[in-house]
Amino acid sequence: MNIWLFTAILLMSALGIRYLLPENAATESSNQSAPQVEEKALPTFSSNAVKYGSYGQDVYELQGRLKYLGFYNGKIDSNFGNSTLKSVKWFQSEFGMKADGVVGAETKLKLYNASTKWSPTETPLHKEKPSGGSDSSNNTADKEQDNMGSANALGLSENELKIMANAVYGEARGEPFEGQVAVAAVIMNRVKSPSFPNTPSGVIFQPGAFTAVADGQIYLEPNAQAKKAVEQALNGWDPSGGCLYYFNPKTATSKWIWTRPQVKTIGQHIFCM
Repeated sequence: MNIWLFTAILLMSALGIRYLLPENAATESSNQSAPQVEEKALPTFSSNAVKYGSYGQDVYELQGRLKYLGFYNGKIDSNFGNSTLKSVKWFQSEFGMKADGVVGAETKLKLYNASTKWSPTETPLHKEKPSGGSDSSNNTADKEQDNMGSANALGLSENELKIMANAVYGEARGEPFEGQVAVAAVIMNRVKSPSFPNTPSGVIFQPGAFTAVADGQIYLEPNAQAKKAVEQALNGWDPSGGCLYYFNPKTATSKWIWTRPQVKTIGQHIFCM
């Protein structure tokens, strides 16, 4: 009886260990195979998506980090142009992301984690004082930018405001002030139209939309008047009368543009629907 009782106890103990071990082993295995949570990036970038046509601090840091990692060899000029676009796509491809050239949250996180030891070494051109310029002139420029921000009822980013001023300067810097405001108003009219992209940069960089983009004048530094024209357009002044198009009759090569209903002429530009 004692032998049989002892044998039964041994069998029960063995079965208990058998059923307990897989559970513990599975738990340990799952703990070991659990993916590590990726280190979160510090808020070095803004929350805005950075893409072709963007300008400013986000692009400065983007170019600096890409250059640190060997993906970018161009000048750190705070302008998101073709060379920066190619570098971003290359980085995204190498890190297993969709290579669309848009620097969103995922790309920012990957870029930050890959370049945690990077630190700025070049003067940001978008903040650099003009050579020989005084502090007062720099303060005036800052105030002009602040005014643009305060007039920005649509919540546009600094990059969008800047690229609008670039477009106005590149397209109409020889035009009267009213004509420059009208160009800015056309951009905003397109943003509001369902037939066009819903952001100023999307409108401006839509293929074939603006001559200044095609010939590179979009990257010229805008003057105070171009910035003021954008401010006036954002405040609601639309000298074009709601137009979506404009053209210079002396240089226009498109027959289609002549078929659009013409509203008015301001300076050298005809504005049409």
